[in-house]
Amino acid sequence: MGLSVIILAAGQGTRMRSSLPKVLHPIAAKPMLQHVIETSQSLNADSIYVVYGHGGDTVKTAMSDFPVKWVEQKEQLGTGHAVDQVSEYLNDEDDVLILYGDVPLIHHDTLFELLSIKDASGVGLLTNIMVDPTGYGRIVRNGDNKVTGIVEQKDASEEQLAITEINTGIMAANAKDMKNWLSRLSDDNAQKEFYLTDIIGFASSDGRDIVTAMPNDSSEVEGVNNRSQLAQLERTYQLTRAKELLEGGVTLIDPQRFDIRGKITVAPDVTIDVNVIIEGEVVIETGAYIGANTILKDCTIGANSEIKANSIIDSAKVGSSCTVGPFARLRPGTELKNDAHIGNFVEVKKSVLGSGSKANHLAYIGDAEIGEKVNVGAGTITCNYDGVNKHKTIIGDNAFIGSDTQLVAPVTIGKNATIGAGSTISKDVSDDVLCISRVKQKEIADWKRPVKKK
Repeated sequence: MGLSVIILAAGQGTRMRSSLPKVLHPIAAKPMLQHVIETSQSLNADSIYVVYGHGGDTVKTAMSDFPVKWVEQKEQLGTGHAVDQVSEYLNDEDDVLILYGDVPLIHHDTLFELLSIKDASGVGLLTNIMVDPTGYGRIVRNGDNKVTGIVEQKDASEEQLAITEINTGIMAANAKDMKNWLSRLSDDNAQKEFYLTDIIGFASSDGRDIVTAMPNDSSEVEGVNNRSQLAQLERTYQLTRAKELLEGGVTLIDPQRFDIRGKITVAPDVTIDVNVIIEGEVVIETGAYIGANTILKDCTIGANSEIKANSIIDSAKVGSSCTVGPFARLRPGTELKNDAHIGNFVEVKKSVLGSGSKANHLAYIGDAEIGEKVNVGAGTITCNYDGVNKHKTIIGDNAFIGSDTQLVAPVTIGKNATIGAGSTISKDVSDDVLCISRVKQKEIADWKRPVKKK
């Protein structure tokens, strides 16, 4: 017996007021539908079907990297009709789990429990208790507390409206039974739609056991219909991730002002200041400090390194006991060896900076290989681009590069060499020498400044 997951994602989402299909609006920089697909994959589902409608081509293109099967709902005739579009593809022996593309925070553990408690011939139903159940279908139980059906808000009696246990829409059943119950649906209701919830009444009438489970947190079953709800779930998601880090020994100065938009692996005793954004895959080793307003993307920060405020580190590797920033930018391909220092308003791209080397302010280092204990002075740039091709600068150990120096690549600076301030270096420099390239200073007497013409 296998597991087939059906994700309903055909809704137009008019209240989003957007040309982007609703299920593609992001939580943590990832489409809501992707969250649901990845959770389905975590259950080792044999097949994942996505029922699409509005904006179908856009949705399919956005999710093209995922091994899902696409089924179109050409007419929007209700949730029961949407699930029925998949019926012909289902293996009768499989279990079927129904999920929703706009309910992105549903958790693996909750779904695993739901599938575990479901009897082989019964139905597993995810419900929730709400103080204000307005708008939700109510769970109807008999005197033995057995579920006998679900009644929608518009079809409910006064007595039924007082019920606080609501239907989340998430359920699991045997595929053969599901097909049978779907074939018996009718649109004889206030909405003139085929309600998926009606199959619960059929299952009860057929004597099947309907068992219920509840999520660990109500946010797991909250859907998104407008941008306000999207923003609320974004903060819920971020706070959940922040709490996980706090429990793992990470200090977050303010958990409400921290965003993960990818995956982070953090050792204990790391401190992260406010408004830090994590993108892609980031590793931060023990004792590191991440300053305020910093963006870390696809990078590694070594033990006891300090990333000062307002820095951007993208696809770079920072060794241990390094300092970066404030207002520094490490671009893809950058590697700082242990105890290297990058200061304010320094940009480094596709370069290696050796142990103990430093570029403390106002410099550009591109396509360079810098040895150990090198000093790069303020205003220094590697002129690595000739308009067509990129060229490499190599600087040997213990070299000193004076301020306002231009290193015109390809060029090699020898070990222990000193480059005088204000030099333009276009030829290789030997080891252990002083190299100066300047126009001879002179004074012009009786110099007249230009004046504006009247």
